[in-house]
Amino acid sequence: MYRIITVEREFGCGGGEISKQLSSRLGWKLWDQALTQEIANTARVDCSAVERCQERVQGTFRRLAKTFLRGSYEPSMPMTGREPFDTDSFVAIGKQVMEKIAAEGNAVIVGRGASYFLREHADAFHVFLYAPHVEKLRRLRELGKTEKEAEELLDTVDRDRVTFVKHYFGADWPTRYLYHEMINTAIGNENVLSAILHTMRSLERREGSQSTPSSGEVITK
Repeated sequence: MYRIITVEREFGCGGGEISKQLSSRLGWKLWDQALTQEIANTARVDCSAVERCQERVQGTFRRLAKTFLRGSYEPSMPMTGREPFDTDSFVAIGKQVMEKIAAEGNAVIVGRGASYFLREHADAFHVFLYAPHVEKLRRLRELGKTEKEAEELLDTVDRDRVTFVKHYFGADWPTRYLYHEMINTAIGNENVLSAILHTMRSLERREGSQSTPSSGEVITK
């Protein structure tokens, strides 16, 4: 039985909104901006320190923390804290927080390396969402971004995710074998939601039938 869904996504493909709708459909807790708050609480810093940690990273990692911590790219909280916090801190504390979330279950976690942190959890269903460039531009324009802003973000955010995953997990991004399902969000949010739920429940039924032999039946692996 799956108790956690991780949603990794290309920037601009609508992953944040789809995750919100998915959590509502299931009645599960959404860990998007709430995850930033929980990491800050665990680290005993305020959210602004967590949001600002890209300032503590050198060279090509300057933007990495914000790239992952902002999740669905919702507006950042006011930056008022002064506590030091860097990307290494995020990785260490992020793993601790996500393990706690996974233990509680009934959670939809957006980005922030969750599919890597929870890759050994048999009760985690991992999804990767992507979209054509034109679809991502359309979605970003609907969120109020100008054409220039959207193009600049699409040119940088996912590149930073590639670098982050390579540095901290020694893997390529996206790491295709991690995901149960990869979906093009150009098919529409409702179709994406239906595909995720159908595949997850189908796998649960299949795994349930394999692990529960009928009378007199022996299943070997």
